[in-house]
Amino acid sequence: MGKKKETDPPALQKYGVPLYSAAWLPLQFRHEDHDSSKQHEQDKDREEITHASASSYEYYVVLAGGGGEGRSGIPNAVLLSRFDFSSNSLSPQPVAKLNLGSDLPYRMVVHPGGDGLICALPNRCRYFEWDEVEDNEDHKLGLKSSEKVLTQLEDVGQQLALVFNSDSSVLAVGGEDGNLRVFKWPSMEIIFNEAQAHASLKDLCFSPDGKFLVSLGGRGPGRVWDVTSSMAVASLSKENDEIFASCRFSQISDQTQVLYVAAITDKGSSIVTWNASSWKRVSSKHVFREPVSSFNISPDGKFLAIGTAQGDVMLINSTNMCIQTMIKKAHLGIVTALTFSHDSRALVSASMDSSARVTLVEDKKRGMYIEIQIFLPVIGGSAMAALWTCIIVSKLTLYIIYGYKLVVIHQELTLCLEYFTIKDCLEKTRMLDMESQGTIFKTEAVNAPKVFEKSGIQLTFGGN
Repeated sequence: MGKKKETDPPALQKYGVPLYSAAWLPLQFRHEDHDSSKQHEQDKDREEITHASASSYEYYVVLAGGGGEGRSGIPNAVLLSRFDFSSNSLSPQPVAKLNLGSDLPYRMVVHPGGDGLICALPNRCRYFEWDEVEDNEDHKLGLKSSEKVLTQLEDVGQQLALVFNSDSSVLAVGGEDGNLRVFKWPSMEIIFNEAQAHASLKDLCFSPDGKFLVSLGGRGPGRVWDVTSSMAVASLSKENDEIFASCRFSQISDQTQVLYVAAITDKGSSIVTWNASSWKRVSSKHVFREPVSSFNISPDGKFLAIGTAQGDVMLINSTNMCIQTMIKKAHLGIVTALTFSHDSRALVSASMDSSARVTLVEDKKRGMYIEIQIFLPVIGGSAMAALWTCIIVSKLTLYIIYGYKLVVIHQELTLCLEYFTIKDCLEKTRMLDMESQGTIFKTEAVNAPKVFEKSGIQLTFGGN
């Protein structure tokens, strides 16, 4: 008998449209009666959102994509899907769908205040508004074309990047032709227009305070723009044939902002960190063997998300750049978009295979432990003098040094092999000598198999 086909989890749904963009509807927008007393209670509740109460809020995911201008029979549309935290499920069918005819919505940005969204179509950008429809005393949320026409973004060619600053007062748009346009919103008064910002513009992001805008092009360096002076103030240089794929800022303290750039290298995916004051390169960390296809950071700054062309999705701890959650084959096609919910509790990913998936961002500091038993290899009845075993434990990653191989086992037990000399390890890390047989050490792990054996090391897993 053949294997029974696995059923897709309810947090993964296919909507019949290749998806290129994904976003969350802001929490402050809720289609309910606007009675002042209710509004007061909503505002109070909003200030007290916690993990326990978040399920009482209605979360919506906005998706955009389609089959393009050809006669494929695949529509071009903007979709609205509801996500339920209590059941960890996306609605099997969109709760609203707006067909766009022959225009493919290749990129999309949702207004941070919930006023609407902008889609980048093949030769222009269009603004859409939310539509509240009453149905048997029930309020339903939909989408509709807006009377507001973005005249300044008509006949501009394909735009590849759209972004608002945090207070929604500025909109930046980057084109396939390399043109960078920055406008005041909602007046659409031009702030600056840089015709040759890049050969082709791939991504844009504002700093949290809105003072700076970073732009990435094809294979050239990134650029940092001062929004007030409309001038380029820094260049983000590349190393070792890196290709900058995407960029995001994060506020790590009241005074400190950092810039993360996801880069493609000959080894796969790396995260490059920049000081957002000096614009100096701080570090570069190789995080995965496959090239990055999409990238984002959680609003609370704790996690980075990476999607790949193979359909994998991973969450990375921003403190130590270790993979915390890995979902192999989260999608069957390239991951085209990743976006965290505004409360950082969930990540939505979208793919060319027409699927959207929501991954919950869980606290992995509690849960299971690993009981490790070390069995040293024996030659001629005694432990080898030249090879010895020790363990280093950090907060999220377990390292086992076995001979001259450093075996790195992440919490999801993604196995990596890196080679160091024992001298290098002694110089760079604190190690615990585990020469005696049967030594037991405990640390935390999540979603791990019950038994894992590698190079004579037996791992047994259990709960707290």
